[in-house]
Amino acid sequence: MSVLAVVSPIASSSGSFLISPNVGLMIWTLVVFVISMYILNKLAFPRIQAALDRRAKAIQESIDSQERLKAEAEQVLAEYREQLREARAQAEEIVTRAREAGKEVEREAAADAERRHQQLLEQTKRDIEDETRRALQQIRAEVATLTILATEKVTRKTLNAEDQRRLVEDALEELDFSVLEGSEN
Repeated sequence: MSVLAVVSPIASSSGSFLISPNVGLMIWTLVVFVISMYILNKLAFPRIQAALDRRAKAIQESIDSQERLKAEAEQVLAEYREQLREARAQAEEIVTRAREAGKEVEREAAADAERRHQQLLEQTKRDIEDETRRALQQIRAEVATLTILATEKVTRKTLNAEDQRRLVEDALEELDFSVLEGSEN
């Protein structure tokens, strides 16, 4: 017996009812399909639909939440950028004010140093004038003493107070102290 002979009686007896239209089988298939659809409609589909609706709602809420978070993040970022711009502007203003204050302090220090320099110059000039006057007074006193001594030696006698005074005044009048006073300028 060949393999074809064995297969063909099985195929002809078992597969023929599916291929050949049988009205009774079709009706029962249709009845089972309708009952299955009714049961699925009543029990399974509502649950599946509810699960799908819940999932769709959760996804939509998640999308909405993400959009809100994105909008809030953009707003916070815009605020941060604005604060950063303000901080930079304030920093620039502080630096500018510090530079101006530094320049002002420098100008004031230079003016103060110049003023102190002028004061020291004036004080030095006054000190020099005072010392010159003192030196002139000492020179006058020395000249007077020397004149008295010279006169005593010349006259070989001691002069009385009146003669000494007169002699000193005459000698002082003859001396040119204006030369010495002129050197102080």
